[in-house]
Amino acid sequence: MELSSLSPLPLCYPKPSCSSTVSFLPFSDRTRAYFGYSVRKRATLRNSCNSAQKNFLHISRAHDHEPRCYFSPNEGLNRYCISKLYNLNKLSRYVVAKSELAGAGTPDASSSLSEAKLSSKVRGVCFYAVTAMAAISLIGFMIVAHPFVLLFDRYRRKAQHFVAKLWAAATVAPFFKIEYEGLENLPSHDAPAVYVSNHQSFLDIYTLLTLGRSFKFISKTAIFLFPIIGWAMSMMGTIPLKRMDSRSQLECLKRCMDLIGNGASVFFFPEGTRSKDGKLGDFKKGAFSVAAKTRVPVVPITLIGTGGIMPAGMEGVVNSGSVKVIIHKPIKETDPEILRQIARNTILDTLKLRC
Repeated sequence: MELSSLSPLPLCYPKPSCSSTVSFLPFSDRTRAYFGYSVRKRATLRNSCNSAQKNFLHISRAHDHEPRCYFSPNEGLNRYCISKLYNLNKLSRYVVAKSELAGAGTPDASSSLSEAKLSSKVRGVCFYAVTAMAAISLIGFMIVAHPFVLLFDRYRRKAQHFVAKLWAAATVAPFFKIEYEGLENLPSHDAPAVYVSNHQSFLDIYTLLTLGRSFKFISKTAIFLFPIIGWAMSMMGTIPLKRMDSRSQLECLKRCMDLIGNGASVFFFPEGTRSKDGKLGDFKKGAFSVAAKTRVPVVPITLIGTGGIMPAGMEGVVNSGSVKVIIHKPIKETDPEILRQIARNTILDTLKLRC
């Protein structure tokens, strides 16, 4: 066996005349090969059970952590020692390779997984290209119609929401299919209500806009700074909110109650943020306090599938899949805590049953 076939680590040195180690343990009487070991550090490797020689192999580690092997140059290298080290090196490489393939199962599966990831990224690029082109094409209609909307439909803004519905439908149509269940539970266009839903993905907004209801979303103020999208949100009457600002939160709730008092509807994600693991989080009381004070029904909606297509924190990918929207029966109660519990349990039970 050639030395070139072994690991590049410096393993062997000529045996010194005066050893600096405390003692040596003979590895083979036949070849008189010795492995020096220091007092501070010593690694002991046992031979396999089926080995013909039942001895210990001692590898010295100096202070610079470099292993040393002493042998007699007249007698040559101990071939059995080299064979054991080579087999050990092969075993470690085999374990590493096996652990890397454990998640994929087979090399073919690993290749397929890489192709799927690349496909999802390509679909993500195409998704944003489509949504940008659709927004640019439709923003002109919203701008032209906006003065008339402010004059005749200041609170509901149905015309602007109709354009937003066209934009959302044109964006998602090439990438996934939406299935609706319980459309009969939706209140009429002129009946104000508080809509609540679970929040899994950035795609939730697109999905909900396709319902064609002119409810007002609540969004971070930073989103309004984006060109075209921010303009459209302002013209639709989206309610701005500064997170972690108590004054902004109070103003947001007051504006919601004002909109409901004038016949418009509002939409809340009571979890407050998107779920990163798909589990339903706790519901905050804001939406249900608004519903209780204004005495309008709460309409729970369950979204299934959006988190799988575009997971939270991975907005650059669009996986294949389908989405289901389930509209539940409106809930009428005067106690915000009871409203919160019923709405959350309704959505949670549906997720457990359908997912």
